[in-house]
Amino acid sequence: MAKLSEEQIQMKLSELQGWTREGDAIQKTYKLPSFPAAIMFVGTVGHLAEAADHHPDILVQWRNVTLTLSTHSAGGLTEKDFQLAAQIDSLPFKK
Repeated sequence: MAKLSEEQIQMKLSELQGWTREGDAIQKTYKLPSFPAAIMFVGTVGHLAEAADHHPDILVQWRNVTLTLSTHSAGGLTEKDFQLAAQIDSLPFKK
């Protein structure tokens, strides 16, 4: 999958809520109500990522889950990153 241009990245970022650009990646921290809820959220993200064959970096800190998306094989951001971010944002229990 081809890397997106800077213009495309900015446009796609504006369509997502709470995601920020971190170099060649996008990142968001979700604050969940408890540690068990955070772990359940990570499991659900894992299933979405596996189905998309696109795997984020995941950091769990108590009830906070930080996801970092980048297409390493393309050396930066691609459509896959933004598609997965949108899927994750649509999960019902992310707050």
